[in-house]
Amino acid sequence: MAKRDTSWTMAKYKRFLSENRGAGELASYKPWLSIQDFPSKGRVSRIKGWKTNRIHHFFSDIQTRCFYMFEWDDEIVDIREHYPLLDLVEVVKDNKDLKQEFFINREPPYILTTTFLLTLRNHKYIARTVKSSSELGKKSVLERLEIERRYWAAKQIDFGIITQKEIPTKMVKNIEWIHSSLYTYEERGLTENSLENYCNILIDKFRDNKHSIRKITSDFDKENNVSDGTGLFIFKYLLASKHIYIDMNELIDITESRPKIIIDWCFCPG
Repeated sequence: MAKRDTSWTMAKYKRFLSENRGAGELASYKPWLSIQDFPSKGRVSRIKGWKTNRIHHFFSDIQTRCFYMFEWDDEIVDIREHYPLLDLVEVVKDNKDLKQEFFINREPPYILTTTFLLTLRNHKYIARTVKSSSELGKKSVLERLEIERRYWAAKQIDFGIITQKEIPTKMVKNIEWIHSSLYTYEERGLTENSLENYCNILIDKFRDNKHSIRKITSDFDKENNVSDGTGLFIFKYLLASKHIYIDMNELIDITESRPKIIIDWCFCPG
């Protein structure tokens, strides 16, 4: 197998530009970096987004967990990962005290990226870079973060740093557990009509909430003559689509008796 070329060259820079990387919004956005481009020190992930209906690329568990956190936040309407600061030299004029390799005229130019550029419901933007807390003591990392801070400040966009310490671990694990259910119901052989029907049946079972989620969904499978796990899948779908609510700050325990479930049911397939 041929070894992947991970070198940064002028040809690769021009190719990235020609592919419109860093441009577009929602489904049309193309991240500057994809997992095919460069090696990662962490686990890479490719995840289809709820908000964008496209595949997102992440190079570490921290990035992936932040993504799940942003997916769950209704105030965020678009997530653009690995956003390139292509106009850095033009934007950051006050750079004499900064590392000059990012500002000199060289080929290929160094391109800094911010991990996430987020669009809010109020049409404002916020930028967030994700780092392990252990990296924040490194001079080179701090220099790059200061460049990012000045860049976004010049654009009057709120900038912040997220480490693993700011991530609500239990909530993120819950979101990860239910995430794919929102767009994979057809892969389970369900149509919109059958999904709505099964959701109604399961909702009625939750209204008379005397048993654990495991028992309720297992009984659902038997009573409706569907494959094992269908009821649990429907439960995940209802959570992901926010037709039912449960305390996401605690790990979901499907064996817990009488779990507190809030119902807000109006069918709209994901």
